[in-house]
Amino acid sequence: MRKSWLLGFLLIAQVSSVQAESLTLAASPFTTYVDDEGEPARLSQIIREAFSRMDQDLQLNVMRQAFLGSSLLSGRADGEFAYLDLGDRKSNFVYSKPYLPAYLYAASKAQSVQRVKLIPHLHDYRVAIENRFANTPRFRLIKDIKWSRNPSSFDVFRQIADDRAPYLITTRLLIDEFNRLLSRDGEELLLLSAAPLVSTGLHLSLNKKHADAQTVITRFDETIATMQRDGSFNRLLGIAWLTRDVDGDGVADYISSSDVAHEVKDADALNYTYPLDATQTGDASSFYVDGKKYDDWQDVAPLIADSGSIRPSLLDPEVYARMIQRW
Repeated sequence: MRKSWLLGFLLIAQVSSVQAESLTLAASPFTTYVDDEGEPARLSQIIREAFSRMDQDLQLNVMRQAFLGSSLLSGRADGEFAYLDLGDRKSNFVYSKPYLPAYLYAASKAQSVQRVKLIPHLHDYRVAIENRFANTPRFRLIKDIKWSRNPSSFDVFRQIADDRAPYLITTRLLIDEFNRLLSRDGEELLLLSAAPLVSTGLHLSLNKKHADAQTVITRFDETIATMQRDGSFNRLLGIAWLTRDVDGDGVADYISSSDVAHEVKDADALNYTYPLDATQTGDASSFYVDGKKYDDWQDVAPLIADSGSIRPSLLDPEVYARMIQRW
């Protein structure tokens, strides 16, 4: 009896210590993903909600990329909350599963981009790219492309607007937000490559020196899986339909929330989804709305009928106004 009581006490104490010990996580600014100046920050919101559900104290610091590495190395930050996996993982850190896939596409005003399926298809062309991608092993060794490196996403889009580069490479989600600005002003949209040129993911990383780092990562992965399934990711990302194999049958299911704007309210909406894993949808796909499972579209349609229909771009229209005028 005494041993059972002692074992229970130790288990409770262990869980409490994981919950009570505050974590400091850092990341560099990334337009619409990470920000600390009041702009939309989708990753920051996801991380804060996940750790709130985990009952884990958390501090998020946003800093320039030049300072991020030294903060992680010195231990001033316990880990990185927006680690983009492009081939530079560190052996002294433990990493979560990708909590948000990142699909890097080529985009252009020219229709020729729609024939691009691989990075070599851009050889000898000038391509605008953000430094956060260019300065990684995945891109650094590619020499046959005339890279136009830029410090920010704004500068990447300006390369296209000013016709200084015919192509750019960035995330699909960021291209979508820029196209929302163009659509609002009736401008021609950016076209995308036929396929993502790089498929990777955003992860949480923790220094192995932190007590129970692996335990925290495991709890984080479990919490993210729940948030993806119950519609929280739709709300936090501002995306009507996500896909993921929820029930483990090898077929992707459709996930949504009644709290997010649905610009297309018929089944055509399913032609535009954002995949959270590598599985494909099919005839066996189910629908999950606000965490509840439905078998067909007819059951789902009434649930989204009263949702908002228009979501503005997460990019600030005033910041991009002159660029759009020159488009």
